[in-house]
Amino acid sequence: MSKIRGKNTKPEMVVRSLCHQMGLRFRLHRRDLPGTPDLVFPKYRLCMFVHGCFWHRHPECKYAYMPKSRVDFWQTKFTKNVERDLNAQQALISLGWQVVTIWECHTKNRDLLRVAIQKAFNVEA
Repeated sequence: MSKIRGKNTKPEMVVRSLCHQMGLRFRLHRRDLPGTPDLVFPKYRLCMFVHGCFWHRHPECKYAYMPKSRVDFWQTKFTKNVERDLNAQQALISLGWQVVTIWECHTKNRDLLRVAIQKAFNVEA
């Protein structure tokens, strides 16, 4: 698993590109915030996480399947990932930040992704 990227993933790059096209400026991977959000929009006090459906267990997503081997290991790993995500979100909210999660499967349709980002920022098309 050491070969699995945590930053600058393809879904993250899609979201970053689209936000930039929309004129939204952001900071990347701020380590001074809980959970190290993927994108931080200080002007809006909004943090955005771009989660992989498999690793972060996107509910009812076909990409969030359970591997057939080493089920106990994977179950524990996924449970810890989800708990860590929830703790980071709660900590950010308690600090006065809005938190938005963009799932990997949502990055496959750029039009729907644009609408989701606009909705998060309450911006018109």
